[in-house]
Parts: sequence; C-alpha cells; structure tokens
Amino acid sequence: MAKRSPDVRVTAAFTLRAVLDEGRSLSAALPPALQRASAADRPLLQALCYGSLRWLTRLEALAARLLDKPLRTRDRDVHHLLLLGLFQLLYLDIPPHAAVSLTVEAAGALRKPWARGLLNGALRRFLREREALLAAVDESESAALAHPLWLLERLAQDWPQRWRAIAEANNAHPPMTLRVNLRRGDREDALSALAAAGITARPAECSASAVMLDAPVGVERLPGFAEGRLSVQDAAAQLAAGLLQLAPGQRVLDACAAPGGKTGHLLESCPEIDLLAIDNDATRLERVRDNLQRLELAATLQPGDAGCPDAWWDGRPFDRILLDAPCSGSGVIRRHPDIKHLRRADDIPALAAQQARLLRALWPLLAPGGILVYATCSVFSAENTAQIDTFLDDEPQASAIPISASWGQAAGAGRQILPGECGMDGFYYAVLRKNLP
Repeated sequence: MAKRSPDVRVTAAFTLRAVLDEGRSLSAALPPALQRASAADRPLLQALCYGSLRWLTRLEALAARLLDKPLRTRDRDVHHLLLLGLFQLLYLDIPPHAAVSLTVEAAGALRKPWARGLLNGALRRFLREREALLAAVDESESAALAHPLWLLERLAQDWPQRWRAIAEANNAHPPMTLRVNLRRGDREDALSALAAAGITARPAECSASAVMLDAPVGVERLPGFAEGRLSVQDAAAQLAAGLLQLAPGQRVLDACAAPGGKTGHLLESCPEIDLLAIDNDATRLERVRDNLQRLELAATLQPGDAGCPDAWWDGRPFDRILLDAPCSGSGVIRRHPDIKHLRRADDIPALAAQQARLLRALWPLLAPGGILVYATCSVFSAENTAQIDTFLDDEPQASAIPISASWGQAAGAGRQILPGECGMDGFYYAVLRKNLP
C-alpha cells in the first residue's frame, strides 16, 4: 500500500472523537470527513474509522496497558491516534514502520509535538511485546471479542448457545447486497450486466431479488442503479415485502419508512397498491422521496409519529401495515460498529416500550382480516419474541401467521435471522393478522 498523508489519520481521529466523545453516529460523522479527504485517502479513512470502532474494546484494553496513566480529556485526540495506530498494526496491511511513523507524524499535525514521543514509545513497545500484550488482554472475553461486557451478557442471556458466534459475526465485514427490481428485469439479467461492468456477484440464497457482490463498489459503477433497476439493500430487509402478501388495490401503511428501502421494494413488488409512507423525521422522509423518484414509483409521503395516528390518519383502515420498528440495531452491528459503543444496556427497555406503544397505536388502523408485519434489525428477545408474545396475550383480535421459510429460525410467534446467516444481517419478523369479528 502506498504511503498516505498523515492528515488522513488526523481526520480519522477527529471522526472517532465525534462518535465516542460527542455521541454522533458514524453514518453522520464520516460523510463530511470523506468529502474533505482526497479521493486517494478516502478508502483508508473509511477503513480506519470502521475498523477501529469494530475492534475498539480490544484496542482500548491494549492502550490501557501501554499508557502509564489515561490521557487528559483535552488530549483525547492523541488517545484516538494511539487507537488508530494499534488498529493499523493489528488489522491493516501497512508495513509496521510506516504505520508507526505516519501515526507519530500526525501528532505534529495536531500541534501537539509532545505526543510524538508518547505515540512512538507506545506503538514500538506494542511491536516488541505484541504476543504477551495480546495474550493478556484477550483473557477478557469482552476484549477478545471486541464487545462491551453488557452486550456480551445480553447476547448470552438471549442466545446461550449462539452468543459467541453472533459476536464473531458482528466483527466480520458485511457483503454489499443489491436488490434487483424484478419489474425491470430478472436477476440473471442483472448478474450479467454486473459481470459486463467487471463486477463479480452471486445470487443470494434466501431472497429471490437479492445479489451479493464479491467486493463493494460505488453505486455510480452499478449498471442500472441510476435508472432504478438496482438498489442497495441487505437481503434480510428484502424479505418484508413478501411477508405482507400484497395485492393490487390494497391500502398499505409503511410506518417508520425512512430511508425508504422497504418502501421502494413494496412498490416494486406491487405498484398497484395505495401506499402511505410516514416517518417522524421530515428530513429523513426526503430520502424516501429521492429513492422513489429514482425508482420512478409513487407513494403518499407524510411526516408523522406512528405512535400518534390522530395527527395524520384520515380514518380509512389499512389492509396491510409494515411496522419497521425503531430498535437497538443489535442485528446490524457488522455494518454499524459504532452501535456497540453508542448503545447502553438501559436503552433496551426504553426501546421495547416504544415498540409496544407503536404496535398498540397502529393496530386499530388495521382492517379486519388485514396483516401487520412487525420487523426489527435486533437480536434481543425483549424487542422481538417477548414483544410479540406480550402483544398477542393482550390483544384478543390478533393472531400470528406462522412463517414457513428456509431462512432464519422459529422464535416465538415470529422468525429470527442471526447476523451472518446466509450472508444476511440480523433481523426479526412476525406476521400478525387481525381476526374477523
């Protein structure tokens, strides 16, 4: 790998600060940083930010052994540079001398020349004592698996036989998965077009509309993306449309619709539905509008809180409702490693309460005989099986429609996909029918 400017490491350190010290998501903090970086530096910047957050718990444990005492709050940028240096030495194909020297140089760009010696000493000590230091920190499962302890404990509680495999899958690099617009051509045609563009891909196992790329590429390279023939969407998320059993003329609600991946897929699956898509974030709802424009599809878009229908519902019942509920994101950590560090254990009960509120609020809007699909990208029982079991116990008109599928595993009244299964993200689905009076 060619040598890079030290500035990319400074940019990465500032991005880590935005996530770890200011609580911003990586998906919000990284794009502006990428825009400021040179085209040559962007791949490295992205690798540094995603990778250091993916392995942060292990990197922090190493840093604690290499520093005599924690750095002051005002020197957190130096601490982040140390983490980035360790990440490069452990996980990137950069010659060790280059990784050390460029990280040390970055301290000068921070106008903290005193930090050069600290970083140089810590990183060179790691190189000398690497095996002993790794053996010591990896005695902790939290460090070895690079997950906060509370998260491992929660996984072990909900998945006593699978928790370690889930944690390992969370640390894997996810595939770039595309959705083929089957109204505009079949999957084999899409694979042929990708191959002609020099992009190798394969059909996904569990979704008839999904293809997985062997390596990620920019969407501008995807043949047919601009014309709406392809979209970027994980295969697990593509399962929602089929579970709704859509038919022409149905009135359909897509609650919590942004950024609109599932909205577009519903309309690709059955353009003749009458679709209302709502989201409580008007700015994010614009992304739904942009997606639909690219796909040349139409829906009614309306800002609104799914938990307060009186503010936006016109009183006409829906035949189908998709509730893609706000959740912990514990099933998509491999795509969003910052979740491991932004989420807290006490977030889960609050999220479960919000999900229950949305279910209770939307259920009266469903027509008798109608179907509501409940979806999360979580692997936690409190958000999934326990949530739906409680709702079924409390709602006499509700019954679960069993999901017969090759993907995932039965989980209470629904079905759970664990991260990495069939190359997919972790997702939970339950299909509820409102019984006729």
